[in-house]
Amino acid sequence: MPLPKAITAYTLAEATSVVAQLRQQVRQYAQAYYTKDAPLVEDAVYDDLYQQLQQLEAAFPTLITSDSPTQQVGGTVLAGFSKVTHQEPMLSMGDVFSFGELAQFDERMTKAITRPTEYNVELKIDGLAISLRYQAGKLVLGSTRGDGAVGEDVTANLRTIKSIPQELAEPIDLEVRGECYMPKRSFEALNAERDRNGEAVFANPRNAAAGSLRQLDTATTAKRQLDTFIYTIVDAQRYGISTQADALKQLRQWGFHVNPEAIVARELTQIHAFIEKYQSQRDELPYGIDGVVLKINQLALQAELGNTVKVPRWEIAYKFPPEEAQTILQAIEWTVGRTGVVTPTAVMDPVTLAGTTVARATLHNVDMLREKDVRIGDTVLIHKAGDIIPEVSQVVLSKRPATAEPYLVPTTCPSCGSKLIHLADEVALRCVNPMCPAQVKEGLTHFASRNAMDISGLGPKVIAQLYDRHLIKDVADLYRLTATELAQLDKFKEKSINNLLAAIQRSKQNSADKLLFGLGIRNVGAKAATLLLAHFGSIPALMQADPAEVVAIKTIGQTIGDSLTAYFANDQVQELIRELTAAGVNLNYLGRLTEAQDNFFKNKKVVLTGKLVHYTRSELTQKLSDLGAQVVGSVSAKTDYLIAGADAGSKLTKAQQLQVPVLTEDAAQQYLNEVK
Repeated sequence: MPLPKAITAYTLAEATSVVAQLRQQVRQYAQAYYTKDAPLVEDAVYDDLYQQLQQLEAAFPTLITSDSPTQQVGGTVLAGFSKVTHQEPMLSMGDVFSFGELAQFDERMTKAITRPTEYNVELKIDGLAISLRYQAGKLVLGSTRGDGAVGEDVTANLRTIKSIPQELAEPIDLEVRGECYMPKRSFEALNAERDRNGEAVFANPRNAAAGSLRQLDTATTAKRQLDTFIYTIVDAQRYGISTQADALKQLRQWGFHVNPEAIVARELTQIHAFIEKYQSQRDELPYGIDGVVLKINQLALQAELGNTVKVPRWEIAYKFPPEEAQTILQAIEWTVGRTGVVTPTAVMDPVTLAGTTVARATLHNVDMLREKDVRIGDTVLIHKAGDIIPEVSQVVLSKRPATAEPYLVPTTCPSCGSKLIHLADEVALRCVNPMCPAQVKEGLTHFASRNAMDISGLGPKVIAQLYDRHLIKDVADLYRLTATELAQLDKFKEKSINNLLAAIQRSKQNSADKLLFGLGIRNVGAKAATLLLAHFGSIPALMQADPAEVVAIKTIGQTIGDSLTAYFANDQVQELIRELTAAGVNLNYLGRLTEAQDNFFKNKKVVLTGKLVHYTRSELTQKLSDLGAQVVGSVSAKTDYLIAGADAGSKLTKAQQLQVPVLTEDAAQQYLNEVK
């Protein structure tokens, strides 16, 4: 949004007043974004205000002060972290928002260089800038950018990120820089978990990554599955490197995770094509991007051009415009999760956003609903948080109907009518009635889900019928169902009945970690359940374990330990375990209790793609994990094998480009069968 009037129309007194207001707003938004990792406005709103401030300061240079946001970098060092003084400042980048501004940057570079300009063009990763220092090839320090001169020592947390080498193949002294980011899958899972637990959700993957990297508990950071892309070698010419493109190649050879999507370009037409390609494909990437970065490719020219007080003169970021859609909010629905958290969802007129039709968008919690002042009948802007989750970003107040009334938040549970509570340490409303029908149904659905007991055919609609007809009240009742009872359900004939009974019977043989996860104990996810059962061997042994031994397991911690203690101390839970035992449900861990024997896949990074015949995706993932493999979602230069089923798409193409070995499903099965 431009300034309300032309720059030339401002007097010095007017400009002084507006600059003061803009600085106050920009500082407030910058502190929320960089320091608290909880942005108050969309990136585009911040960018508009920042540009207005830059324009006024450029027109009235006497107003520029050293404490202006335009003269400063990033955030501040948080309490709880040691300070790290950067040997070379970690600067920000200048931004442009149109091809016209990009052409102006290119003109400046051409004039300054007086020769054909060559750029290395890279994706702008939506993450947190980091620095890594190595001595004799070993990682000794990892830090955030901080204010550009001084950052935070987050070495312990960075050591939990698998893509960061702890030791290089060469015993060299080295400093590299790049971006720590949260993959979209991790972002979606983290926000879903925080929503269920009544915690504030992260606005986007960048803030989620920053909040995760700034944890004082390294176990929390490890759990959040962060990743990195490294793109800068400090003093690269010392290693015989003369271009940014060569620097990226060398980083790969040293073992760093480097984004493969980069080109060397001399023509703006090439750069425009690259921008348009990734602006249209950004939703398909497994990580978030918010633009494209141009860097002068020749490192000697970078040094010659130098820096301003805040940004390098030799690089620029082209920022993608925010993708938003406008629609009318018709209703707000409240749903109850299995932990009792009651969540508002906006129901809107359908609208196309990022290639999909959207008619519902999250409002997250009561605090956000009140903060945005959303009302029935409002025209709202929606976007996809992290390019994933449809979310209401703001109300278009100029289009608010005169009849729109402030929305009244419910005080009773929409399922059971119990009084809702708002705990002091949570942002969510919560129903604390353990017999709330919605919570019980959600819990039963979770128990039958693929990652839990994997009871095929037992979805939410079937669960609802069974519960509403008083055929089940808890998970133990599932194992007492008869064909006669199932015949009462809508559209359940002999084949459906036999299939469901067979699936329930099969689930009795699952490894006990599936059962533990399926019980829905607060804070105990699938990975924690596997770690616990791999250690104790059975659910009865876990129930009798010393709490100190539980907490001592790596990555478990006190929060999970307290949840388990409270859960298994409940008399109803103990009775439930007895009923499951009587029904013949396996309570023993069937996975590997010790380190996997040597095999073809041990310690290998594997990606799956295409349609599988012999296994479901989750079955093959589990088999590979049991053999010590790391199954990841995207192909990179560090991928050891791609297992490709039928109709494999972009992952196969990328594997072929990076010369990653590709196995058919049959070939992978042969290697699996070799393991005794």
